[in-house]
Amino acid sequence: MDEHLETNRRHWDELVPIHFKSVYYDVAAFKAGKSNLHALEIEELGNVAGKSMLHLQCHFGIDSLSWARLGASVTGADFSHEAISTAQRLAAKTGIEARFIESELYSLPEKLDQRFDIVFTSYGVLSWLPDIHSWANVVAHFLRPGGTFYIAELHPIGGLFDTSADELRVNESYFPDGEPLRFDDDGSYADLEAKLTNRTTYSWPHPVSEVATALIDAGLRIEFIHEFPYSIERWFPFMELGGDGYFHMPAGMPSIPLLYSIRANKPVP
Repeated sequence: MDEHLETNRRHWDELVPIHFKSVYYDVAAFKAGKSNLHALEIEELGNVAGKSMLHLQCHFGIDSLSWARLGASVTGADFSHEAISTAQRLAAKTGIEARFIESELYSLPEKLDQRFDIVFTSYGVLSWLPDIHSWANVVAHFLRPGGTFYIAELHPIGGLFDTSADELRVNESYFPDGEPLRFDDDGSYADLEAKLTNRTTYSWPHPVSEVATALIDAGLRIEFIHEFPYSIERWFPFMELGGDGYFHMPAGMPSIPLLYSIRANKPVP
């Protein structure tokens, strides 16, 4: 595995038990029947009952199992050994049928020989991947003709700003220069106070245009690209939680896109 990806893998292995116990994921509520999915992806992806689904970068499987509860036949894949082991245990404890495969994303076609009705991924996944065109080829590889790809993702424009400031202050570039961004931080989106041993991570910004073009180049037909002025996370300290369950900019502050979604299909020959 590439040195940067291996560093990230160690980071995610350490995060899995932290996330599993966190209020953010609320595994106890999930075990009691609560879905971990957001209204956005449920509404835009539609009915999944009776369909096969591949969930890329599935973490410890709580979203995968939420889709399975809606009737999908789900296979989840992730490069973290701890994530996949935890996902398998969670499936067993909840009695939800799903399959989980440990694999670095770009190597997954070597480990899984199947085509799916749906390929799904969501929220904070693409910035961990150095090569979006190879990622799109993996997506296309696993879709059957007529199948659907769907992503709901944090908008890359949000990464331009200083998240600790009390105003929108740009401190990063929107367009990548080919080099990964390095961070050495404690905490995570699910537990801001967590102290970590594997603090170093690498990420790669990918503009929405790069993602869309990669999917087109891989042979998929894009049905829509949507952008949204709210987020599933409080990116900035001044954001306010709305009645819809999403975090919004306060009244009087200019809006920026904080989430986006893409739905595409693989044409039938």
